[in-house]
Amino acid sequence: MIIIHQFNFMSYVIITENDISQWKDSTGREYHFPKRYLKYLTKGTVVIYYKGLMKDRSFASKRMTALAHYFGIAQIGDVKRDNDSDKNDYYAEIINFKPFSSPVLAKQNGAFLESIPSAKIKNYWRDGVREIDKATFDKIILLSDLNDFNATNDNAQGKLESFSRLEGKSKLVYSTKYERDNTLREKAIEYHGLTCMGCGFNFEKVYGEWGAGFIHVHHTKPLSDGDGERIVNAETDMVVLCPNCHSMIHRRKNRTLSLDELLLLLKTKSVN
Repeated sequence: MIIIHQFNFMSYVIITENDISQWKDSTGREYHFPKRYLKYLTKGTVVIYYKGLMKDRSFASKRMTALAHYFGIAQIGDVKRDNDSDKNDYYAEIINFKPFSSPVLAKQNGAFLESIPSAKIKNYWRDGVREIDKATFDKIILLSDLNDFNATNDNAQGKLESFSRLEGKSKLVYSTKYERDNTLREKAIEYHGLTCMGCGFNFEKVYGEWGAGFIHVHHTKPLSDGDGERIVNAETDMVVLCPNCHSMIHRRKNRTLSLDELLLLLKTKSVN
């Protein structure tokens, strides 16, 4: 569940997570940075996680795509001096982290989502921390699966209050969001690979570099079943599926297919 706390002035920042880094970061938990970014990463700042182009193919299983993309949203908690650094560095606690289910590509229809100032055209992407305006933030969020996000939510009952629009009329929507650990996704891919365990589809084989690293990860026992917190084993409690197979498994609201049932449907269809 996302609960983004409201402050008097809400600021928005992109934070970069590189595949290979000198920083001892932990996705969704802790982010290290040099002093020059201290003015951007203050308590309460809403951040969007970003990864640049993949340069080492050994990281494919740990990324959503080989292309530059945004992959999650969070908020800055406490900010402290990094006593383990011999430089004047800092680190921030990351709170309310929510990974996107699929990547939001940094470049859409030939144009970047971030507005690049003319003075920084040549070196804009060198900055690991980049302040953005609300319009840019909204563009990224609207392209994600969190497009019902509302930064003013402070409902303590475990419900996410949000607004959606239908033909210009505002509609209040209540939905429940379940916390997910992004490290489990990585472990599931390490165990099962990037080929759909249902139909055998592999995105990289079909789409090349554009599809590298992309796959859905499915909990065999959905988190929405309502049992609350529980231990999840990435090898036995999760499977990798293409979006089509994942959608079919969840097609009925009152029933979720098992992988074996899905395989049986596919087998029956192929025989007919």
